[in-house]
Amino acid sequence: MNLSYWEQKTWLNKVDYTIVGSGIVGLSTALHLKKKMPKAKIVILEKGLFPQGASTKNAGFACFGSLSEILQDLESHTSDEVVELVNQRHQGLQLLRQTLGDEALEYQQLGGYELFLKKDRRLYDRCLQKMQEVNSLLKPIFKDAVFSNVANTFDFKNVQNNYIRNQFEGQIDTGKMMQALIKKIQEQGVIILNNSMVETYTEQSNNVVIKTNHFEFSSAKLILTTNGFARQLINEDVQPARAQVLITKPLKDLHIKGTFHLDCGYYYFRNIDNRILLGGGRNLDFKTENTTDFSQTQRIQNALEALLKKTILPDREFEIEHRWSGIMGVGFQKKPIVKQLSNHVYCGVRMGGMGIAIGSSIGKQVSEFL
Repeated sequence: MNLSYWEQKTWLNKVDYTIVGSGIVGLSTALHLKKKMPKAKIVILEKGLFPQGASTKNAGFACFGSLSEILQDLESHTSDEVVELVNQRHQGLQLLRQTLGDEALEYQQLGGYELFLKKDRRLYDRCLQKMQEVNSLLKPIFKDAVFSNVANTFDFKNVQNNYIRNQFEGQIDTGKMMQALIKKIQEQGVIILNNSMVETYTEQSNNVVIKTNHFEFSSAKLILTTNGFARQLINEDVQPARAQVLITKPLKDLHIKGTFHLDCGYYYFRNIDNRILLGGGRNLDFKTENTTDFSQTQRIQNALEALLKKTILPDREFEIEHRWSGIMGVGFQKKPIVKQLSNHVYCGVRMGGMGIAIGSSIGKQVSEFL
């Protein structure tokens, strides 16, 4: 692209901070940088029309982990590490709510529920056995018992008679959250350039030269917040993980309220606008779902529809209105990667499917490095 003098001068001249990725982490980083340095010139490069990845494609769960997920984490992390992960998610959600306000987020704390299929009796029994132990572990964070055993009041079929309820879990409107974040940073003078994909960058003694698919410019600092796409630019332990989602047409008298988890969090669903939004199933085919391709597969879509028919909406007619996919960033460890990579390059990646919960706090952490 042959840029004009005005385009270069206005948007790409004397840039202090360039952020790659306009998702939750990138926008939050810009917001906290502006609070510390109001006069700094900040440019955000976004390769998509909307924020690519997961920030505008998630299910809108304001959650920090179901009981079975936490027990699974305790198998690969120390108890202190798991408590820190949960605390980071909890604090991140509070920061998000303080930053934007519950009305802008359309935040509702209706509670979260973990369902267990009939065939998962062993997992259900283990969760019941360990519930009080995990409640004790998390009590310093929440000052009360997080998990409790409650009856199947929503008439789901082919599940254990009781659920495990998380009284502190909430839900948001993802689109409204991102709109509010974008509006807030643009009011601070932050520039967002969509359809701008970073192809390469070269670090020099005093700056970083950034080459996109349209133009080339220099920036004093470069911050990478591309999460599931991070390996395209840096060599860190973060892999893409596709999450496939579908949503029904509106349903009359839909009494299901709250956020719901199944199979150690690999399936999740909720009520939104009198519809059921259902996602997950990547555990059916980890290898295929380790991708940055936004398409869907018949295998997982069939599994999602079967779950709707047999468990979530039994004996009810429904139609699927829309399907989509999001790309998360995962790794061997669930702790996000927030670090300085070189003299002028930084990153905040690997949200582990918890971007809503931790995105705001990770953005703040990245800004503190600078």
